[in-house]
Amino acid sequence: MRVTGTGHAGMFIETGAGSILCDPWVNPAYFASWFPFPDNSGLDWERLGKCDYLYISHLHRDHFDADHLRTWVSKKATVLLPAYPTSELEDELRELGFTSFIRTVSNEVVELDGGLRIMIQALISPTDGPIGDSSLWVEYDGVRLLNQNDARPAELSEFARLGHVHAHMLQFSGAIWYPMVYELPVAAKTAFGKQKRERQFDRALRYIDDLKASWIFPIAGPPCFLDDELFQFNDIFGDEGNIFPDQQVFLDFLAEQGYTNGVVFLPGTEVEITPDSCNVLKQPVEDPRAFFSTEAKTEYLREYARRQRPVIEAAKRSWSHPEIDVFAELKARLEPLLAESEHIAKGIGGPVRFDLVLDAPNGSGVNGSKVAESNGSTASEANAEASEVAGEEPQEQVESIVIDFVNREVRPYAGEKVRYRFRTRKTLVEHLLATGEVDWVNSLFLSCRFSAARIGQYNEYVYTFFKCLSQERLNYAEGWYAEQKPDAEDIKLGDWIVQRRCPHLKADLARFGKIEDGVLTCQMHGWKFDLATGRCLTSVGHSLRARPAGAPVAEGAGSSAGSSN
Repeated sequence: MRVTGTGHAGMFIETGAGSILCDPWVNPAYFASWFPFPDNSGLDWERLGKCDYLYISHLHRDHFDADHLRTWVSKKATVLLPAYPTSELEDELRELGFTSFIRTVSNEVVELDGGLRIMIQALISPTDGPIGDSSLWVEYDGVRLLNQNDARPAELSEFARLGHVHAHMLQFSGAIWYPMVYELPVAAKTAFGKQKRERQFDRALRYIDDLKASWIFPIAGPPCFLDDELFQFNDIFGDEGNIFPDQQVFLDFLAEQGYTNGVVFLPGTEVEITPDSCNVLKQPVEDPRAFFSTEAKTEYLREYARRQRPVIEAAKRSWSHPEIDVFAELKARLEPLLAESEHIAKGIGGPVRFDLVLDAPNGSGVNGSKVAESNGSTASEANAEASEVAGEEPQEQVESIVIDFVNREVRPYAGEKVRYRFRTRKTLVEHLLATGEVDWVNSLFLSCRFSAARIGQYNEYVYTFFKCLSQERLNYAEGWYAEQKPDAEDIKLGDWIVQRRCPHLKADLARFGKIEDGVLTCQMHGWKFDLATGRCLTSVGHSLRARPAGAPVAEGAGSSAGSSN
């Protein structure tokens, strides 16, 4: 089996029974914020696009590149389709011209022609990607490969039962906006980022320990940020809280844990995998360690940014749609969804505020700076008042809009305190509305072109709502939450009896649970629970059933464990 890296989570798998192109991503994603690192635009895409099979793991735009698929990938390719609850992925691929599909069943092996076998595991909770994420297992001539990309299954046993895996491709780097966009003191942001970075590595290591594959390929990140407004997010500034470490950093971490079977997998890297070996046939850089040095990486990124500057500026010019009445359009689009939102609205339980900045020069005030608190005035009035006190003309105007999940309405901000507040350019929201975007998580939030503040815990329902801005998605998410039932099985963990499955996404706490100082941490996603009360310390809307070992079971115990309300 020969495998060529195509960048980020992408690869081209060649076997004697056909080839599979996975997740080709070349064009910038998320409001021209994310770019593949290293640059993969110079690969022989004419050859790579002549694949027998196409696998798109999910609809995140760093995996689903519509422009590239339309231009470079043969429409004769047969699509290996994950079993998702909505038809969006198939619909979008058909729109691009693909007509041949194999609709897989999650965790069921499919026998393709010539002895090629594949299996796709689909994850389908509302928090898995844009309503779904997946992994691809491939077997040919005794060689097995798992392309986990950035999927986070509770365990890898479904793949392990099919035989020893020789090549394991998995995510190790960040793919989120937290904590960079939050309005926090620098020290706090660094501390949270460091925790996030450590959890990323620990989670990847746990998967590696579980599967025990012959060879490890770190993939699915990091992206790079080439716009001047976002360049600070690249891991070249010695920031220990940066959540976007590169492949060499992770391979060095693996080596410290005793793993020396990692492979640097860059765009253009070619490897030949047999049951007994992994031979690197081609490496696009002479010395990967030197390529990833801070000095070389910084120089590379600055030159890459110079080449892409016209692309970024052209994208920015396309975002403004002054013909859109943002408030009226939000009201028309969101209020019907709010009327049908029961579990999500109850989980949010209050208003969410958007501060929309008009004509912010160079993104000023959008990425991580403080928003003036208004003490009853609108944010726009507060900014104007501050400028008048200083004897200056107002530098920016802000229109503040509230999405009220209690009264199920969109209305102007009235000065009340809110638990969640977002601040972004108004032109970005204009573009979301003009294009009919149904997933603001997979566009605005992943772009990092906003700042956020919250009071209290993380609330997953907020982000679930903003990725479900269509009737189809919202109805699925509401139904999924409604079907969640308490986990009846208990386990002994240390000196405690706790429910076996994490209330968040059902990870097995016998494997992923860790207790320290009366707090249980699920190491799958880093969620924490106070064992004495069962209260989730990470997010609202979840509780854990727990009691000291030897303590009697209280009548009715566990009746609300795992509830999403």
